[in-house]
Amino acid sequence: MIRTLLPRKQLQSILLASGVCIFAIVLMKYPDESFQASLRGLKIWWEVVFPALLPFFITAEILMGFGVVHLLGVLLEPLMRPLFRVPGAGAFVMAVGLISGNPMGAKLTTRLREDKLISKAEAERLVSFTTTAGPLFIFGAVSVGFFENSSLGVLLAIAHYGSAIIVGICMRFYQKNAPMTPRLDRRRANILIRALRAMHHARLNDGRPIGQLLGEAVTSAVQTLLMIGGFIIIFSVLVHLLTFIGITTFLTHLLGFLFSLFQLPDSLHHPFIAGIFEMTIGSQVISETSIPIPLLIKLSVVSFFIGWNGLSIHAQVASLLSRTDISYKPYFFAKILHGTLACAATWLLYIPMQPWLQDQPTVAPAFAWVQHLPMQENSWTFWHYFCLFFIIFWVYKLYKKTRRL
Repeated sequence: MIRTLLPRKQLQSILLASGVCIFAIVLMKYPDESFQASLRGLKIWWEVVFPALLPFFITAEILMGFGVVHLLGVLLEPLMRPLFRVPGAGAFVMAVGLISGNPMGAKLTTRLREDKLISKAEAERLVSFTTTAGPLFIFGAVSVGFFENSSLGVLLAIAHYGSAIIVGICMRFYQKNAPMTPRLDRRRANILIRALRAMHHARLNDGRPIGQLLGEAVTSAVQTLLMIGGFIIIFSVLVHLLTFIGITTFLTHLLGFLFSLFQLPDSLHHPFIAGIFEMTIGSQVISETSIPIPLLIKLSVVSFFIGWNGLSIHAQVASLLSRTDISYKPYFFAKILHGTLACAATWLLYIPMQPWLQDQPTVAPAFAWVQHLPMQENSWTFWHYFCLFFIIFWVYKLYKKTRRL
């Protein structure tokens, strides 16, 4: 078996080394383009990412030192285990990840795993649906900054966060036979009292003074943000050079069949390639394209980018997960599912939410057969209530099944 694996590992090493050498040669051949792309990535990190994430990173570290994770772990245990098969401590990761955005969910999941608060399988489930884009990015950067329409942020946010919850429910079946982490407090006292007791014990076990806790929180936050900044800069250079030397054009030809299958316009080739690498760049290119593309298609593709996260975020998450035994593969496939579900949700919600969206210039849609579907207001209301009833019924059945276990 070793003999069969060794050539594959050697081939991977040769390919990676060759790719890095080619990248270095291209950097030296086009220094001006590399410098401008690097400067653009640095500007995004310094003006947007650093000030937006630093307060959340520091606050999250301090809250973990004070035992707030254990407090939420006891309080939200009855919700998190039936729905997602993760301990209640995962609610802290979910809440902070939704508010602050990428890659906060991966960082906090890594911390929980290092502190032995969750198992390996639970960590892989948790990171799959808590590493999401923040509201600041969806509403500020995409809807207002790129599309100049704040009402579109509501549609994108519902599709993105709703799909993340669906991914979390789907991931509960990942390694369903793996052992679960014991509950933090099994005593039958009042749940609030048990939660406060768990927080107090966690604070005593931590034992760091306030000054030391604050200093280590700032140090950890800055180190993580420096790593994130490095990835943003290197992927900014990579995407620009791939476009400059014509590699992106070659990749668009490979995607031609896929785009023709879904009747997507050819003008989406370059934005799609850019969005696969970096969701911010891809979203910006789609919003600024001069070729008339239906708004429905633009939003659906952007929603896929935000759910997929982009290879830049994937590299950041893989770097954070490498500190522990958490596997990257479940996260990779979960983000493909997240992007696909978010794209489908945007497409389905666009028509019923259109009265709340501001008027946009319209052109002939690529999906012409959509106009012939029965999408009257009454039918949409019926299906919304039906889906809501089905989701509530499913959650109730999962809860009852977990209680019996």
